[in-house]
Amino acid sequence: MTTTEIKSNDRATAPATTVRLKTGSGTARLDFAKAAPKAFRAVIGLDAAAREGLDPALAELVQIRSSHLNHCAYCLHTHTTDARRAGESEERLQMVAVWREAPHLFTEKEQAALALTDAVTRIADAGVPDAVHDRAAAHFDEPELARLLALILTANTWNRIALATAKHAGTDER
Repeated sequence: MTTTEIKSNDRATAPATTVRLKTGSGTARLDFAKAAPKAFRAVIGLDAAAREGLDPALAELVQIRSSHLNHCAYCLHTHTTDARRAGESEERLQMVAVWREAPHLFTEKEQAALALTDAVTRIADAGVPDAVHDRAAAHFDEPELARLLALILTANTWNRIALATAKHAGTDER
């Protein structure tokens, strides 16, 4: 089954909406790992290097938030599953999408990371405002902040790979 996606994002009239039209067999368009193994391994390497030294729970929250913003059901399923297995609460997983309205559920450091995730993921909208960067820099030392940025970049890369190849949530061995 292939998916054709039609997006509307006229900020003056309504929030972004997605309509998915499904036809065909339901399989992914392309096995990216098999078709481009060096590129796939390079993204895995960047992802692993980015996570090094970051709190694993924080890393999953960043991946989940990026997946929300990019409408990537495959990655959202993967990272919420991983987070649950690591002991993350259902309450926090449900509230990542609206973290600004539920700040009491997230530490200041997590909120700073989520704000940076929002800004980098939506970089075309307003760049990364100084206030967002400064908030993150107040909670992460420079090497940690660089790894957080790399994690956000890989999260967005994985989202784009999954969406472009039409990967389906719940279809891997997790």
